[in-house]
Amino acid sequence: MHDVVVIGAGLAGLRCAGLLATHGLDVAVIEAADAVGGRQRTDIVDGFRLDRGFQVLNPAYPALRRSVDLDSLALGSFPVGVQVRTADGMAELRHPVRHPLSILASVRSGLVTPQDAVALARWAAPALVLPLSRLAQYDLPLRDGWDAAGLRGPLRTAVLEPFLAGVLAEGRGETSNAFARLLVRYFALGRPGLPAQGIAAVPEQLAAHARADGAVMHLGRGVERISAAGSDIEVGVIDGDPLRAARVVVAVGPDAVADLTGLPAPETNGLQTWWFATAEPPIGSALLAVDGRGRGRGPVVNTVVMTHTVPSYAPAGRHLIAATCLLPHGAAAADETDVRRHLGEIWGTDVSTWELIRRDDIVDALPAQPAPLDPARSPRHAERVYVAGDHRDTASIQGALASGERAARTLLLDAGIRGTRG
Repeated sequence: MHDVVVIGAGLAGLRCAGLLATHGLDVAVIEAADAVGGRQRTDIVDGFRLDRGFQVLNPAYPALRRSVDLDSLALGSFPVGVQVRTADGMAELRHPVRHPLSILASVRSGLVTPQDAVALARWAAPALVLPLSRLAQYDLPLRDGWDAAGLRGPLRTAVLEPFLAGVLAEGRGETSNAFARLLVRYFALGRPGLPAQGIAAVPEQLAAHARADGAVMHLGRGVERISAAGSDIEVGVIDGDPLRAARVVVAVGPDAVADLTGLPAPETNGLQTWWFATAEPPIGSALLAVDGRGRGRGPVVNTVVMTHTVPSYAPAGRHLIAATCLLPHGAAAADETDVRRHLGEIWGTDVSTWELIRRDDIVDALPAQPAPLDPARSPRHAERVYVAGDHRDTASIQGALASGERAARTLLLDAGIRGTRG
């Protein structure tokens, strides 16, 4: 008999479990996969570190700074900017405040007109001073938000649209304008990067903290149901004995939450990531690259030489290139021929000799965030049953961690537990 069973060892579940264990509760975490992390997993394949899809970690996320020792992750940081394939070659746009000497080059690229620069500032500035709740008061789709700000030129069509398509996992501009502004704020304040040991280092650290405070992890054990058992909750374990607890937190991904709770399945957006290896990188820059020549050119929404930022992602003498495509529900996935053709156009080089290491199709990569943006949902689901996950907050690492914190606070309040321990 446990005080709490947390179902799911993703970021939300691990953060929740760690906080509950810190307060002296008997906590068991049960996870169907063979390791913690949920969608934040890293595999070693032929000496390469492959995250489950292209990931970035933004140290500007407040919940991340509260949860994780960032220094111990040995983060490699991507440059704050983007390189854009145009009809005339490759142009670079960098953060104008951090790289003021790049402003002239940005203007000469033809991608930043004075009108666009003013419109972008008009669109983004409120996010630097207003909380998300204020930004979402009069929310609308991102495309309409850009229209209202007067952002219609090449900075939008050649840079922001392809860049944010990979971030939001959709390219139609249907995502909440408030949420997109929030993400741009985090990009402006932080330097996204990756841990030297891969994105899995984040959940592994959360799990280590939770274990140190007494939480027990049960991996490789799926859950088929939760049900009331007198004054307790019974968690039915597939091919195993059930667990009993006074309270249960359901912290599974958007693909599984409906089966355990009866809640409507959250809408999701999908992403596909291709991992290629080569001895010679196509370029010396670590900037993320997008195709700014207009829609319909090819399936790749962004590509980057990972090893220019995190050399530990490849064996010595080798480089790792990631290429990300959208993976719409009900639509055909991109094939290797089209991906290679498009990569060759973006990088301006022959990619036929690149070795394909793996392709990741993440159907439920991110919860959809259409306008108007829903406020963070209460974790209370039923008596003594709570729900956590980025689908209950914002579609990000920040949202997952914040949702786990909210579930823990609510459970402790309901249990009448105050203070730092017990």
